[in-house]
Amino acid sequence: MKYIIMCGGRYAAWENPKHLTKVLGEPIVARTIRLLREAGVYDIAISATDERFDAFDVPRLEHSNEYTLQRHGEDGVWVRGFYPTDEPVCYLMGDVVFSPEAIEKIVGTETDDALFFASTPPFSPKYTKPWAEPFAFKVVNQAKFRQAIRFVEANVDTGTFRRHPVSWELWQVYTGGDLNYIDFGTITPINDYTCDIDTPSDVPEIERMIRSAQ
Repeated sequence: MKYIIMCGGRYAAWENPKHLTKVLGEPIVARTIRLLREAGVYDIAISATDERFDAFDVPRLEHSNEYTLQRHGEDGVWVRGFYPTDEPVCYLMGDVVFSPEAIEKIVGTETDDALFFASTPPFSPKYTKPWAEPFAFKVVNQAKFRQAIRFVEANVDTGTFRRHPVSWELWQVYTGGDLNYIDFGTITPINDYTCDIDTPSDVPEIERMIRSAQ
């Protein structure tokens, strides 16, 4: 299985791609690559158009993702960030600071269909946010996954979803669940300090959590 780190999109709170933000002196994307290799994974790629991602000794897959998170809204379609392919892929969110244990769980959990990894309530005391965050999709059934993406794309502005659809809504489409309700029971939980970063102020807290776990 190929592991693709998703590093597209733009975020108003960040001057540079937030996936390049350093946590304990290491860019987030470099940390993810290192942890994957430590878990025995070497078929790794980055999905991005920015040439700065060529610096990490893995292939960069040219994939345009025009999604932009503004300070007061969103432009583009978030689900277009998934690199299109027919082969089995584990898509990892590029702005997530993973624990070694989280990467080991993602790598070691097998499926012949698809899995969605995320934080789920009740949250770990080590977790830094009061809400759930998505971490990875592990997809073998690409035909069904692409079909779900096409449905989401076609219904971004139709009122089918109560908000701009992102990973949670995509998973509900994939599983055939309520499109405006997160069924945490279908999600493979990762409940430690693993979390994404939304603003630069998130970095010191997650660094503190990493240090306390070492």
